[in-house]
Amino acid sequence: MHKRIDHIVVRVKNLEQSMRDYETKLGMKASKGPEELRHLGMRRAVFPIGDAGSFIELAEPLGDDGAIARSLAKQGEGLHLVALAVSDLKAAVAEMKANGARLIEAGSMVFVHPSEGHGVLYQLVERK
Repeated sequence: MHKRIDHIVVRVKNLEQSMRDYETKLGMKASKGPEELRHLGMRRAVFPIGDAGSFIELAEPLGDDGAIARSLAKQGEGLHLVALAVSDLKAAVAEMKANGARLIEAGSMVFVHPSEGHGVLYQLVERK
């Protein structure tokens, strides 16, 4: 069902400073960002990893509302979610529901409730 880790989202307070840290201290180079995703209530930068299309996404909230802002206020900076690539999102959702997994469906996005992942929020992303 799961093909690979597609991407990891990290919550940050200051996107520009975090980008500098990732670039200078970790030796990574951003391929996107900073860019604003108003519909998700965040600004982001994308750091590719390897050849398979995986990446780390740094996410800074645009305001006090939204998932990134709430998580940042509650838990501080750090891991926000791990996105898992699946070849067929509809089939993966059906299988996980049949297995009793608690899912959060938000529009076209599907998340596995953190209680199912022992405190980790997972997102399912269809990648052919």
